[in-house]
Amino acid sequence: MRIWIAFACVYLFWGSTYVAIRFGVEVMPPFVLGATRYVLSGALLLVFCMVRGISLKLTGREAWIQAAIGVLMLTGGNVGLMYAEKTLASGLSSLIIAVVPLYVALFEAVAPGGEGLRTKGWVGIGIGFAGLLVLLSPGLRESLHGDRGQMVGGLFALACALSWSAGSILARRAKMSVSPFASAGWQMLMAGLVNAAVMVALGDFRRAVWGAQAYTSVLYLVTFGSLVGYTAYIYLLDNVPVAKVSTYAYINPIVAVVLGALFLHERMVGIEYVGMGAILVAVWLVTSSKLKSGKPVAEVECGATEELA
Repeated sequence: MRIWIAFACVYLFWGSTYVAIRFGVEVMPPFVLGATRYVLSGALLLVFCMVRGISLKLTGREAWIQAAIGVLMLTGGNVGLMYAEKTLASGLSSLIIAVVPLYVALFEAVAPGGEGLRTKGWVGIGIGFAGLLVLLSPGLRESLHGDRGQMVGGLFALACALSWSAGSILARRAKMSVSPFASAGWQMLMAGLVNAAVMVALGDFRRAVWGAQAYTSVLYLVTFGSLVGYTAYIYLLDNVPVAKVSTYAYINPIVAVVLGALFLHERMVGIEYVGMGAILVAVWLVTSSKLKSGKPVAEVECGATEELA
């Protein structure tokens, strides 16, 4: 029963964060939302570690690496997503972000010392990027007629997916002496502080409208997106085969699309559903394929990415 509950948390709560972010950026600048969410999430998770007796001690080198991972994934990645969702539907954003496993597998395949990818994985990457072009095609057509909102949002989503992928690769290759919970806490806190510094520099805090919508968005993202969802993820990694845990990569976008339709009245055009199908098939092909070392790509993904969406 605990395993089923943990899967439900990862599938539902991480999929629903796209809708919660869309609600939040309607009343708060992205750096305000990103700073508030991650300072609170990081501090709470570090307190949890202290209560449980989990070591928080980092070397100087580890502190810099944790900061770099946090900034790549939670500033460039997550705050970038918040900017994307100012002009892009939450469901569409989630589908673009779903290409992260494709990016990571591609980077690992071509990088010096990286893991080679077998034919099944290369087919998945090809299908995935074709699906991405299909997803972006309506926005491109609209931009040719003067409405560049969806295309700008799509480019932001692509950029934040690249940033998240870079952070994932760094997290995979960095050897840390602390537990995944402590690592996540430090990454969230450090990224939150960087977000706060940018927020102050831009004067964004004055533009935030603090009311029920803002508080609800922050509370949901902190509680269910960062704390409950991540705890459930770690529990699954300890108790379930990695290939099964990695299914969140193609369940979350479906959840986001459904919830976006229910709560935000978002609708995709027919060709976008074709792109959605192509990307989900591509993610399945890549995460279920094997590297030339014989290691499943799903294992690389779950080991690399401390998913804090």
